[in-house]
Amino acid sequence: MPLQQFTDSELRAKAVQLGVISEGDELPRNQRSRVAAALLEERRTAEQTKAPADPVCVKEIAVRGSEITVDGKPFPWLVARDPMDISLAPDGSGTVRLTLLAESVQVLKPKTDSTESE
Repeated sequence: MPLQQFTDSELRAKAVQLGVISEGDELPRNQRSRVAAALLEERRTAEQTKAPADPVCVKEIAVRGSEITVDGKPFPWLVARDPMDISLAPDGSGTVRLTLLAESVQVLKPKTDSTESE
């Protein structure tokens, strides 16, 4: 995240919190990147610790040749040339099964709750 994405007030507040400056003082230019790095790390840590969003059902998948859109946005991953499995219900709902290309794949054992017995 570039330095410009933090407002002066955000930088100043974080600098006060870190003890770099006192309340009401201006943040010296040579300390801005250090304070921005602290803000960036704080945001990164917050993103890592927040719970993943609940999965949602998409409203629309459109397949036109090799172009795939999901809810009107281009599908951001490469899709293999393998045949797709598309199932449609009479009401228009359905499923699409396709193959994604990946440079690396990991299959990890799910984390278990400490209260579960093995």
